[in-house]
Amino acid sequence: MAEPIIGIIGGTGLGQTLLGEVRGDSHDAATPFGKPSGPIIRATWEGVEIAFLARHGDGHVFCPSAVPYRANIYALKALGVTHVIASGATGSLREELRPRDLVLVDQIIDKTTRRPTTFFDEPGLAVHAEFAEPFCPSLRRALLASADGIETTVHDGGTYVCMEGPAFSTIAESRMHRSWGGDLIGMTCMPEAKLAREAEMCYALVALPTDYDCWRPHDPSKDKQALLAEIIGNVEAATTNCVALIKATLRSMAGESPATCSCGDALALGIWTNRDHVSPATVERYGVLLARHFQQ
Repeated sequence: MAEPIIGIIGGTGLGQTLLGEVRGDSHDAATPFGKPSGPIIRATWEGVEIAFLARHGDGHVFCPSAVPYRANIYALKALGVTHVIASGATGSLREELRPRDLVLVDQIIDKTTRRPTTFFDEPGLAVHAEFAEPFCPSLRRALLASADGIETTVHDGGTYVCMEGPAFSTIAESRMHRSWGGDLIGMTCMPEAKLAREAEMCYALVALPTDYDCWRPHDPSKDKQALLAEIIGNVEAATTNCVALIKATLRSMAGESPATCSCGDALALGIWTNRDHVSPATVERYGVLLARHFQQ
């Protein structure tokens, strides 16, 4: 089996950091779902071929609800990406998940309401992808196995509550999210993870807690400017830790065939429409998402 092409989606902090660090060929992509957040940088990094995309665009110009998630995932798929390592800044809902730690998320509670949640939303095709485990177990294990040398705590597992935003939670909402079993609160994990599954790519998310969500009172001795400076410092430190973890994981994958998992066949049982009833125009529209399932 050929070595994988690793997609890296950089969220708040990491996106801008890697735009300044990763050097390679820049690709402007057009997709059936519009243009992605920005150019995709193709490069060899730590011995692995990667395709890097800043989720919020250069200069952080897309708010979470406006990120072109479908275009981003489609563009990576069209470039041959097989695995995606994403990052995302979050608030912590648990005392033990401290700012500057890293969390390898394993579950999601989706509270978004304004975003297209699937590629397959047109009449003439019914697709239902399995999503019980929203993150690739094999890719999560690879990240976890590379965590020993990272100068922070890397937590194995956590439930990410994905809210619409752009405003942050009320205290009542934050307490509710904790009662639901949420461990982290963020705005960008969905529909990105679900789209990656529909695109039959392995996907893992490294969450970067930058502060405690509002369920936990802030230090009353600090004014708003001091609190903001603290959060920015946490973002920078967590970003450094996340870059180190991704680099270590890439080094472990260099020259290796990817571990076997079911992500690459997520649509094998997911296309419910009788193939004879799916028009050639529909197959053509969805391109790389469906092509192999409709080969003659």
